[in-house]
Amino acid sequence: MLVKISKKSTVLFAIMFLLLAGFVLGILYLKSVADYRQAVRETIFEDINISDTPDGVYVGEYDVDFIYAKVEVTVQNGEITNINILEYRHERGKTAEVITDSIVDEQKIDVDAISGATNSSTVIKKAVENALKSRKLTTF
Repeated sequence: MLVKISKKSTVLFAIMFLLLAGFVLGILYLKSVADYRQAVRETIFEDINISDTPDGVYVGEYDVDFIYAKVEVTVQNGEITNINILEYRHERGKTAEVITDSIVDEQKIDVDAISGATNSSTVIKKAVENALKSRKLTTF
């Protein structure tokens, strides 16, 4: 025996399915946003003595899902002389890229964040720290 399903029932089923799928995707998105914010909030900076860092070019990265940065840090004569951002995925924090100038000028990683791009600033600073803690890519 064949059961005939009305067009109205099919449409209602499709709408309910789409609403449920949207709800599930929304919950998953909100969870990932909460995880990302927590990862940024829990980022801790270590005190690195840059003057003890051997000359060389170091690569480091940091990823908190919505924001990712990969940097190349050049150290010469115990000072950071250059920071190149090799890769950068951000939410709205494009302006945070200028934080590398502050790091070079102040010769420390934990500089003030760029207003309006605090999370992106944190990720870039942590990538710089990770670069300095990593093994050298090349030496002078």
